[in-house]
Amino acid sequence: MTTEETIPPKAAAGSACEACPAHHAANLIRLGVNMANWDFVVALAGNPNTGKTTVFNHLTGLRQHTGNWPGKTVVRAEGGFAYGGDRYKLVDLPGTYSLLSTSDDEEVARDFILFGSPDVTIVVVDATVLERNLNLVLQVLEITDRAIVCLNLMDEVQRRGMAVDERRLARDLGVPVVPTIARRNEGIPELLQAVADVAFGRVVCKPHRISSPPGLKAALGGLTDEVSAAFPGLPNARWVALRLLEGDPRIAEAVRSGEIADLGRHLSTRSAFATSSVAQEVGQ
Repeated sequence: MTTEETIPPKAAAGSACEACPAHHAANLIRLGVNMANWDFVVALAGNPNTGKTTVFNHLTGLRQHTGNWPGKTVVRAEGGFAYGGDRYKLVDLPGTYSLLSTSDDEEVARDFILFGSPDVTIVVVDATVLERNLNLVLQVLEITDRAIVCLNLMDEVQRRGMAVDERRLARDLGVPVVPTIARRNEGIPELLQAVADVAFGRVVCKPHRISSPPGLKAALGGLTDEVSAAFPGLPNARWVALRLLEGDPRIAEAVRSGEIADLGRHLSTRSAFATSSVAQEVGQ
């Protein structure tokens, strides 16, 4: 285990934006992530072999350490960086192809994005096989509306004579898309700016959600309405309803135990604080 380099504490800002962070601190502690002395938490997700570790290393430098997720043999890497006077903790989630919770890696990644409510989730994709990577991207966008797609390996795209229209992709997905060549550090400054913009709400994501087939649409719509009524403020009621229909035991237990209700209250309170903060700033 390496020693995490200390990022100097930030002076108290006293601004309304202190209410901006969306993460669930109590749940993060249960997930083994301590947010003391950090302003925001960023999740780093992606398929294996997309250059995710290279992105992680460029963002954190030597400010990183490794361990295991609580109760799991899955390795967790986390680190930190400072940007614009704010401190960001970066958690590198296991490389996985989906969030359907059929393996420990998938369960860890899914639970962190859902219950930890990171302020930003970066999904690193291999731009040369975009269609293969979009499965995970779309699953992440079902859970959170605070996401960024890191379109990595753009040098390979160019070398193979291919082209990716990142602006159209961003428009179609409803979230920022940042082209990078992580091994050369190209695009990393733009990625940092995008993280800050989403964390502070300067960029509001409107993620694309896949339409349900006709046979499922009525059942899913009815259950989504019930979940929304039972857990006000929950931004991913449709996804929770879908997992319940599929018999996901972890989500069913979270509903029974009140964990989902707590998440909804947390996000609802955060949304109210953020709206109040914007109103105060506009009135000044």
